[in-house]
Amino acid sequence: MTIKPEISWTDFEKIDIRCGTIISANDFEKARNPSYQLEIDFGSLGIKKSSAQITTLYKKEELIGKQILAVVNFPKKQIANFFSECLVLGVYGEDSKDVTLLTTSLPTINGMQVG
Repeated sequence: MTIKPEISWTDFEKIDIRCGTIISANDFEKARNPSYQLEIDFGSLGIKKSSAQITTLYKKEELIGKQILAVVNFPKKQIANFFSECLVLGVYGEDSKDVTLLTTSLPTINGMQVG
């Protein structure tokens, strides 16, 4: 595995990573790869939607109430008939279909920033 090119601190500061709580998870039947449509509560930032390819390790029911980390300042991305408003962060397993969500180790206020 190769490391990506070095970036500056200024580059990193442009990425807005926040904590949010998943409030709904539904099958995304029109997605090319198996995915869920998530609604995530980011506190004062509001509720944002995301498409996440996390179906191999997570059942919809166990996602509700889970706090996750997501990039919230990417432009909206249209996937089929759905607009994803944030990028949920995870770690790829040996099989790129096995994605483990990045979460907080303790409960955190929704919308708090990673830094």
